[in-house]
Amino acid sequence: MERAKTLRHNPTDAERKLWNRLRAAQLGVKFRRQHPVAGYYADFCCVEHALIVELDGGQHDEVSDAKRTADLEQAGFRVLRFWNDDVLLRTDDVLEEIVRVLKQERPPHPNPLPRRRRGRGSGGLRAFCPLSPGAAGGERVVACELLAPSPLAQPGERVGVRGAL
Repeated sequence: MERAKTLRHNPTDAERKLWNRLRAAQLGVKFRRQHPVAGYYADFCCVEHALIVELDGGQHDEVSDAKRTADLEQAGFRVLRFWNDDVLLRTDDVLEEIVRVLKQERPPHPNPLPRRRRGRGSGGLRAFCPLSPGAAGGERVVACELLAPSPLAQPGERVGVRGAL
């Protein structure tokens, strides 16, 4: 994290210019600077849309950039690369490309998590159900907030259940 802090405090001119246009969710999404991903520090990262924006200057070489891009894509991120000169001279075009990619539907993750099996001990439907004070007929009403998908309701939707407890 110390390296990320150092990189944030010493940006290139291109990084400074692009950050001024990405910061504070000006494009409608949050970007982070020098964010650690897959053992690298991404110049700009939008975690919500799994998008990384990398700026390349004269110090970058194609072989290490290709490996870095492959590693970041393997971690589930899309990677956009721009030359520093493009950011400095054609900032609006760079931003238009970033917005265009943000609007695209994300491809599935290259390494999805394994699906959980249903059955005994799998957890099944989980709910947070605080008890209400007594209701008519000696029953209690339980307001449940679903924490897992259910055919009965959407996650986060509140469901009322009546029954003797």
